Amino acid sequence: MVESLRTVMTSLLAPAALGYAAVISAPGQIDLRMLEFPDPEAGELRVQIEGCGVCASNLPVWEGKPWFEYPFEPGAPGHEAWGRVDAVGESVREFKPGDRVALLSSHAFAEYDFARASEVIHLPAALNELAFPAEPLGCAMNIFKRALIRSGETVAIVGVGFLGTLLTQLATKAGARVLALSHRRSSLKLAEQFGAASLIEIDDDQHALQTVKQLTHGRGCECVIEAAGTQQSLDLASELTAERGRLVIAGYHQDGPRQVKMQLWNWRGIDVVNAHERDPRVYVAGMREAIAAVESGVMDPRPLYTHSFPLNELSRAFETLETSPEGFVKALIYL
Repeated sequence: MVESLRTVMTSLLAPAALGYAAVISAPGQIDLRMLEFPDPEAGELRVQIEGCGVCASNLPVWEGKPWFEYPFEPGAPGHEAWGRVDAVGESVREFKPGDRVALLSSHAFAEYDFARASEVIHLPAALNELAFPAEPLGCAMNIFKRALIRSGETVAIVGVGFLGTLLTQLATKAGARVLALSHRRSSLKLAEQFGAASLIEIDDDQHALQTVKQLTHGRGCECVIEAAGTQQSLDLASELTAERGRLVIAGYHQDGPRQVKMQLWNWRGIDVVNAHERDPRVYVAGMREAIAAVESGVMDPRPLYTHSFPLNELSRAFETLETSPEGFVKALIYL
């Protein structure tokens, strides 16, 4: 018997699509279910998903933190999707079936997902052959904008994974001198490829701090972007920030409480920017800017898509994200 993704009854005349969705039924356990995806509601699109990125924010769901309830809804928490419009709801005029799009949604580990028309963007023909998880690319653009990076500044990026490497590209193109810090040598090599002026392996926090002090003649960095999402990276980023500098928190910090070095922040008079967004309009604006950045060559995400998996191997994608072997940057799920 085919389950319905929605609890609301739809008309018998409404054309439904059948497809698989991944369900995280328990920590570390994923099942595939065949679902009926009904006709989209007014102002909404049904999108046949081509692919979806696996975000670091998904990892606590996979690991099983005490504040989550299982099973998750089908397709959740996939939110970095792109695909082609399959059906449009009433009053939707700017999209038609067949349009290639990226979308803001939250159930995209599935063959189909739904989104409001206002939270969907067209992907230009120039990007037809390119995987395009626009949501995290848009996040990079929005973080870069919030960081207020100027030409000639020294910018430290603590954690050069997917997001940190994108920010390395953007900061370098803006004329900044980028110091890339990471535990992994493969990540540092990638940061160097995209313009980082100095590569600092975090084998010891004090050694990393002293290296940055030497490179900045004891001043520290005008801007530090924390992109790793750990207590250790937050502490180190705080120490690297110069007096009246900017500490930009871009890492994912929702796996538990954090402590901050408030005395240090006060003493140095630094500006602390929480660069996460919640307004869908801001997300969509960042996604549009990401398209322009990729088309112009300012940002190139292609070398960062290091691992790909079909939907029925989503568990392997999470395991790879969890262990993050050398060379891993970003996993994509292809439908």
